[in-house]
Amino acid sequence: MIQKVEGIVISETPYAESSKIINIITKEYGVIGLMCKGVKRLKSPLRTKTLKFTYGNFHIYYKQDKLSTLADVDIIDNLRNIKEDVELISYLTYITDLTYQVTKQNNDPKIFDLYKSVILKLNEKQDPLVLTNILELKYLDYLGVGLNLDSCIKCGNKRNIVTLDPDEGGFICKDCYTDEKILSPTSIKLIRMYYLIEIPSISNISIKKVNASEINYFLDKYYERYTGLYLKSKEFLKAINKLDI
Repeated sequence: MIQKVEGIVISETPYAESSKIINIITKEYGVIGLMCKGVKRLKSPLRTKTLKFTYGNFHIYYKQDKLSTLADVDIIDNLRNIKEDVELISYLTYITDLTYQVTKQNNDPKIFDLYKSVILKLNEKQDPLVLTNILELKYLDYLGVGLNLDSCIKCGNKRNIVTLDPDEGGFICKDCYTDEKILSPTSIKLIRMYYLIEIPSISNISIKKVNASEINYFLDKYYERYTGLYLKSKEFLKAINKLDI
């Protein structure tokens, strides 16, 4: 029986002369593999519909815990703006790799919604660094290492917060502060906003470069300290965009 699932192609691997296997991330099943028979042939109607970063409704013969088979694809959005921009492609590659790692640890359907929402905003050419940081921040809960954004991580005080420390994993108040790196009050407020904001509601992002860089630095250090994830696509992203982190 054919099922229709909304999904995004996150990888593709050649198979035999005319076929390939693609992995798609879906809301219903997480990441699943699909056998795509004959799609590499020039006359195949599915040839361009099974390329990496295709976003559409996939009609599949689903087999739980096995390789499923693709029947057809209805394109929802070809993400043209991203695919024509090297910088946006580099961001998309990183958040895709990150999303795959998150789904390996937590198969919550909300992960797909977050990933899809960020991709669509990238395609609208909203600020890619801010969008990536918003996603990174929201993913922390699904990785089991969410931030404490309510009170001082050391004493529980909700007043006189002076910084947010990646090593301690939360706010530091004036009384508990020693020599932690100081984040500006604006960056601290923005991090909380990043965590709470609904991504589809974003219409225009305007964050000062100094704050965006400060937030990105914090999240990079936090990921290094608590997640154990090392992604080559992140290093590539840093290199081509000369991120100050």
